[in-house]
Amino acid sequence: MKSFSLLSLILIITLSSCSSVRVASDYDRQTNFNSYKSYAFFKPGIDKAEISDLDKKRILRAIEADMAAKGFTKSENPDVLVSIFTKTQENVNIYQNNFGFGWGYGWGWNPWFWNNGFNTVSRTTEGTLYIDLIDASKRELIWQGMGTAALTERVERKQEKMNQIVTAILEKYPPELK
Repeated sequence: MKSFSLLSLILIITLSSCSSVRVASDYDRQTNFNSYKSYAFFKPGIDKAEISDLDKKRILRAIEADMAAKGFTKSENPDVLVSIFTKTQENVNIYQNNFGFGWGYGWGWNPWFWNNGFNTVSRTTEGTLYIDLIDASKRELIWQGMGTAALTERVERKQEKMNQIVTAILEKYPPELK
C-alpha cells in the first residue's frame, strides 16, 4: 500500500510540474509604457518563427485576446509592433523505481533481497515562446516576455495551451516600474 501511495505522489508531482508555465520578462527602464495604446503584428518577425502556420495562428489569436483585455487596439498605425520567436526542445525523463518486495531489511545491500522495481521513460516536448514588443516609431525593442511549457500534441487542446502560455507571459506586461 505504501509503494502505491508513493507512486501516486510521484505521478501527481510529475503531472503538475508539466502543466505549469515558467515565465520571465525584460524591458527598457527608460520607456514610458503608459504611452502605448495600439499594436500591430510585425510580419517579418512572425514569418521567421519556426512553427507551423496553424500554431502561429493559435499564438496570434491568443495575443490578440490578451492585448484587447489590456486595452490595446489593433491598428494600421500602431504604437507597438508585436513579434514572436519560438524554440522547442525534447526532454527525456527516466524514472527508476527500486522499491520491491522480497526478503531483507533496512537500506543497503543484502544478498537475500529480491527487487522487482521498474523503470519508466517519458518524452515531452517543451516549447519556449518569446513575445517581443517593439516601439513602432523608433524600431527598438522595449519589452520581451518569455514562457516555457510542455506542449501538447492533441489538436483539441492546442489553442487552450497556447492561450495559457500567452496569458502567463503577458501578465508581466506592463512591467512594475520601481
